Amino acid sequence: MLEQADAVGGRVRTDVIDGFRCDRGFQLISPAYPEARRALDLPALRLQPLPGAVVVASGSGPHVLGDPRRTPAGLLGRALVGDLTAVGGLREKAAFGRWALHSAVRNPAGLLAAPDEPWGEAFDRLGLDAGLRHAVLEPFLAGVLAESDGSTSRRFVELLIRSFVRGRPSVPAGGMQAIGDQLAAALPAGSVRCDVRVDDVGSPAGGAIRQVRTTAGVIGARAVVVATDPTSAAAFTGLPVPRVRPLTTFWHVSAEPPATHGALHLDGDHRGPVVNTVVLSNAAPSYSPDRRALIATTMLGLPSGDPDDPRSEAAVRRQLAQIYGVETSRWELAATHAIPHALTAMDPPLDVHRPVALGDGLFVAGDHRDSASSQGVLVSGRRAADAVLAHLGCAVPPRPALDALAGTRR
Repeated sequence: MLEQADAVGGRVRTDVIDGFRCDRGFQLISPAYPEARRALDLPALRLQPLPGAVVVASGSGPHVLGDPRRTPAGLLGRALVGDLTAVGGLREKAAFGRWALHSAVRNPAGLLAAPDEPWGEAFDRLGLDAGLRHAVLEPFLAGVLAESDGSTSRRFVELLIRSFVRGRPSVPAGGMQAIGDQLAAALPAGSVRCDVRVDDVGSPAGGAIRQVRTTAGVIGARAVVVATDPTSAAAFTGLPVPRVRPLTTFWHVSAEPPATHGALHLDGDHRGPVVNTVVLSNAAPSYSPDRRALIATTMLGLPSGDPDDPRSEAAVRRQLAQIYGVETSRWELAATHAIPHALTAMDPPLDVHRPVALGDGLFVAGDHRDSASSQGVLVSGRRAADAVLAHLGCAVPPRPALDALAGTRR
């Protein structure tokens, strides 16, 4: 395995800054993902779950909406009241409840086989078109899908909702970096070479051997797996460049936590670029080296260095003061992670089984082959590994194929 960076993980990395664990973008993993259960030692990761509730900040004050089964005791009373009296009318809430329940209980294969359309059009048809949609669902999905125009596949959104209902999105105690470190630790010594850049994967020659040109020299290989960002993968393989969506996460440190819990905060009034923010150290105390709070805040797109620009860190900080109802001018900016290719666009009709074997010993893995999720990334890696084994004439382990986000069997 040749890795250009100084450690494995790619986008799933954690920077430790003055003892604070700042993932490269706000990321979560669900223990309900079938491929995560198969490939990872989840207990060893010591997953720290976020509460099953969101706080919707607006001019009328904060409102809590959540799943009573997974809402902390301190928020439970407000969540129960919020479900009845907060944003959105009873008609819209009933429509949302029917849709979420349908997504949660239906077989994933059935969801994938249903007619597809952009989720925005589906919400219009389902009657999700008022306060609940605009104040809660749109900002929540913007952070998950990295878009706010309603263009993502309805099937993909339903599969996401299914995973949220069935699992508890979490972070490892050691940061998201722990996932890649755990996988790498299971490999034979010397299998991973870091600080090596691949410049070209070559064409088959001399007995179908590819000459992989790197900064450490030329390596011959009967099979090559390209597991990079989507744009680099396209350059190496000749595949079309998929549409990608950028996200930026700001990591702030505060002497005092602006909230007493680790629930996700949304801005129901859309007063700035922030789509979600969370006091992550409340849910995962290991992310802070002391009693100071670590706040992760995500916005769509990439940031501006002009403090007067609505996409600047200064604008984010002003909006955070409105969301949390506290002074934020003295917060310290620990890190900014601007990720141009944070997620691959999941446009309708959704295809969660794109080929990983490209012929002549060339293979590809990544979220652009399955789904833009941790589950999809893990599945694509397993599919590519199985395809390599078959190409080399080796036995493929007899395991069920758990595909894409849903874990459907093929």
